[in-house]
Amino acid sequence: MDFALTDEQRAIQETARDFAQREVDPIVDEYDESQKFPREVIAKAGELGFLGILFPEEYGGAGLGYVEYVIVVTELSKVDPSVGISVAAHNSLCTNHIYKFGTEEQRRRWVVPLAQGQKIGAWSLTEPNAGSDAAGTRTRAEKVDGGWVLNGSKTFTTHGSVGDVCVVMAVTDPNGLRHHNISAFVLDKGMEGFRPGKKENKLGIRASDTAEVIMENCFVPDDHLLGNPGEGFVQALQILDGGRISIAALGLGTAIGAYETALRYAKEREQFGKPIAAFQAIQFALAEMATRIAAAEILTYAAAESMDRGARVSRLSAEAKLYAGEAAVFCSERGVQIHGGYGLIKDYRAEKYFRDAKICTIGEGTSEIQRLVIARQLFKGQ
Repeated sequence: MDFALTDEQRAIQETARDFAQREVDPIVDEYDESQKFPREVIAKAGELGFLGILFPEEYGGAGLGYVEYVIVVTELSKVDPSVGISVAAHNSLCTNHIYKFGTEEQRRRWVVPLAQGQKIGAWSLTEPNAGSDAAGTRTRAEKVDGGWVLNGSKTFTTHGSVGDVCVVMAVTDPNGLRHHNISAFVLDKGMEGFRPGKKENKLGIRASDTAEVIMENCFVPDDHLLGNPGEGFVQALQILDGGRISIAALGLGTAIGAYETALRYAKEREQFGKPIAAFQAIQFALAEMATRIAAAEILTYAAAESMDRGARVSRLSAEAKLYAGEAAVFCSERGVQIHGGYGLIKDYRAEKYFRDAKICTIGEGTSEIQRLVIARQLFKGQ
């Protein structure tokens, strides 16, 4: 698309695009089929600074902003949304939570290796009975001498079984005020009583690891608490503002990938003696896809620029996530239709985009929740 980028941003875009074509594209089908986490590819992404895009160089990061972050996630997602969402979750959820709310010592301890790609991050908020209603969290953290003992389980955790560092939300005051009784803790792989649970067998983004994490009498020292007790839920809401920009970028990249695949196919596939791209029905479908992508791009970059300026982005990030996610679903469905019967065959990427796209209307707040967030912002103060 033609969104205005600086020369430096275009260079980053070219680097991400080249990496996706060279390192990601060759393994997409194999890793999707086997549901294998592409650890080697993620490690190479770390070497390019993609796992620390948002963080200052003093903490091992690339020292860039959300616009550059959107560029990278979009380019990766165009080729494989599984890789796009892994880079997104690592940056904007786990690492960002520690960076924003951690002490200097905590930043040095965890942000540096995460931003450098030496460790993989996970972020656990959702539970079997606490999804959209995250304040309904049941995982408990009981205060003991020198720390806390956590008991409970989380579900739908990206990198739940492969992560080295996990930020976990738990109730620290069962009788406290709703929204002010949850705290955030950093857990390290290998801590006694902390382990991955079931790895999910998913419809889409199958190479992105999604699993339960389980805490059973897991002792967590005091210096693993992020901020003060009771601040975890409010922290999580702020993190999700940026996380929605991540999913908007994921949706944008998925939509572009589906569109470009369909456009190429329409130019090559012949029926009735000419390419199907010559038929108005196909042209109209492609025109609608291109238009929705353009609108999604403007919203997504507007949210990213606002975040970089330090502006409030709750409404704009929700709008971007909502629209780009829905655009991904629309474009991937149209892509399958343009491919006809071949749209159902795994030899063609159209069906994979179709499966991958659906997470964009579910993860980090469903489309329904985004509409609720937007509506609340519209009526705020009235």
